[in-house]
Amino acid sequence: MAPELLVLFGTFVFLLLIGTPIAFCLGASSLAAILYIGMPPLIVFQRLNSGISAFSLMAIPFFIFAGDLMIRGGIAERLVRFAGSMFGHMYGGLGQVNIAASTLFGGISGSAVADASAIGGLMIPQMEKRGYDRSFSVSLTSVAAVIALLIPPSHNMIIYSLSAGGSISIADLFTAGILPGLMLAAALMVTTWYQAKKRGYQGDPFPGLKTVMTYGVAAMPGIILIGIIFGGVRSGVFTATESSCIAAVYAFLVAVFVYRGMDMKGFMEATYGAVRTTAMVLLIIGCAASFGWLLALFQVPAAMVAFMKSVSDNPIVIFLLINLLLLFLGTFMDMSPLIIITTPIFLPVVTAYGMDPVHFGAILILNLGIGLCTPPVGSVLFVACAIGRISIWEAMRTIWPFYGAAFVVLMLVTYIPAISLWLPEVFR
Repeated sequence: MAPELLVLFGTFVFLLLIGTPIAFCLGASSLAAILYIGMPPLIVFQRLNSGISAFSLMAIPFFIFAGDLMIRGGIAERLVRFAGSMFGHMYGGLGQVNIAASTLFGGISGSAVADASAIGGLMIPQMEKRGYDRSFSVSLTSVAAVIALLIPPSHNMIIYSLSAGGSISIADLFTAGILPGLMLAAALMVTTWYQAKKRGYQGDPFPGLKTVMTYGVAAMPGIILIGIIFGGVRSGVFTATESSCIAAVYAFLVAVFVYRGMDMKGFMEATYGAVRTTAMVLLIIGCAASFGWLLALFQVPAAMVAFMKSVSDNPIVIFLLINLLLLFLGTFMDMSPLIIITTPIFLPVVTAYGMDPVHFGAILILNLGIGLCTPPVGSVLFVACAIGRISIWEAMRTIWPFYGAAFVVLMLVTYIPAISLWLPEVFR
């Protein structure tokens, strides 16, 4: 390995091991590499600034804000009731409701952490009261939250598009995530049904179509937002950035005037939460952009392509190796920086083996989403464990069946391109 790469990765790994926040790991290691090769330190800050100056990134704070407004405005609660009326009668009824509600709310928030916080905050205490093991509830909530990363709007899809040079259609990426997201939901439901039958977790009696319709009407304003965001972006009526602004305004109007579930205090809390989350995300993106620029400068992508070709000429083997490497990286790095760092490295590799960039986007988001549920750096798992008041290691006892379901879906999405590419072709 070249000495400049040793400085870059060595500094990064050292800082990561001593517990430095990921943004500062990326920024400090970039600065160390720049100083080592004798370039002006100002370059690091220039790359950081350019990394967060893309117009499309404006969609992220507004989608985050819309999600916070929905959590505090009663939308998530109504979605849970609607999901409960449809799926609560199955084995593991509350677990099935958890998955269905995550799918519906994920189509609004686009954030796995927001999903785990909103749905987990409602469902985990209820599941515990009904006799569900706390670690089972936390594990299911964690993996179900990954669905939010695939169902549009997903701001991680926007980050992937920008990391690929902005040449990949965000509308295509939004569309490509729908079927993988629904497949993940179905796989988790089957797993939950099997686990619940073994554990004796019964469902509730079916409440009747009238109750389902009543709860459906109450949840409809929230569900309509999914159609507004996806339909508007897909049809070209507005861009992803414009749709995020519309989503925030619509969420505010629904929370205040339709559900009447938000006062000034709730609005200020939502605003503060969105600002804080946005600042964290954009700092990570900026520092990761500087790190990624150095990887390109040191010709890491070209070296990775050459290395993969020396390992095997079989695309099946190469795609499996990339998936395993991404799963490993996801255990100790957060999703946003990994997208920015790994996209320039692995996208040239997979395209050299004939994979469509939109297809790789769906694989990357699902793969790194699984990493959010994996210690030691699993932000979604941390949130769910905090809500369930258990340790990470307690959750790890029951999470493996759900991991297995997610991995099976990942392999299907990887080796059956039509799962992610069929819908984009239909809507073109």
